[in-house]
Amino acid sequence: MENTLKTENVNVTTIVEFVLLGFSDIPNLQWILFGIFLVIYLTILMCNSIIILIIRIDPALQTPMYFFLSNFSFLEICYVTVTIPRMLMDLLTQKGNISFFACAAQMCFVLMFGGSECLLLTVMAYDRYVAICNPLHYPLVMNHKVCVQLVTVAWISGVPVVIGQTCQIFSLPFCGSNTINHFFCDLPPVLKLACGDTFLNEIAVYVVAVVFVMIPFLLIVVSYGKIISNILKLSTAKGRAKAFSTCSSHLIVVVLFYGTATITYLQPKPNQSEGVGKLISLFYTILIPTLNPLIYTLRNKDIMVALRKLLTKLLP
Repeated sequence: MENTLKTENVNVTTIVEFVLLGFSDIPNLQWILFGIFLVIYLTILMCNSIIILIIRIDPALQTPMYFFLSNFSFLEICYVTVTIPRMLMDLLTQKGNISFFACAAQMCFVLMFGGSECLLLTVMAYDRYVAICNPLHYPLVMNHKVCVQLVTVAWISGVPVVIGQTCQIFSLPFCGSNTINHFFCDLPPVLKLACGDTFLNEIAVYVVAVVFVMIPFLLIVVSYGKIISNILKLSTAKGRAKAFSTCSSHLIVVVLFYGTATITYLQPKPNQSEGVGKLISLFYTILIPTLNPLIYTLRNKDIMVALRKLLTKLLP
């Protein structure tokens, strides 16, 4: 298949296919990487599915916090499914060819699910804030209707913005190389291939990143500032420890996810090293989703108790 179509009377080529380099710079490790990433992907699917199942069937977990956690687990499954299966196929075939449309679709879904994750983490922080700072009104403020509305906003509010931004980027002329030094169609490496002035596109990327990354992060920081202030006012050490335990898992996930997302999407374009960008993307698209179920289960007594109950039923 030809990678480019030449236009008449103009010395420019229009790209109809990209090539993802992935991990082609370490050919001897392709099969080892395939095995590692396959195990990681199956682990993410299994662990998050178990969390969703436990929350759905255990009456003790029918609370807003676990409702949000089950949505977060499902979102993690969607997020990794956009990138890892494609990467596994490229490692298996040792070809990274991806059509123009497929690349645009992959980028759109990565940004969409990533934005939803930012907003859902903010909703989860707000839930902890109300539970700890305003416990008497918690059942009233975080009723089922409000929880569903918050989750719906987190899932769909970024969709039109992301679709618009993806269309804007893929409407640019790509007249040079069609090789993407990455393992999926991420925004920074694709934008680097565009010809002409991409200043307005970069500004749009920063604006969207501020709205969906920095503002939610600041809201989380404010929420946790008030949470920590209230926890420190508790009279007993046991009460403080219990309050901290309900927030610690979420706080760890927030720091890991927002730290890498900020480095990727708010770093100036000329300063981005392709190798470092690929490593950071590997961290937030694969490693963090692998750690999240472990963080939420091992540090959560209610989930561990529910898991033991389920195992007792399945393995009498």
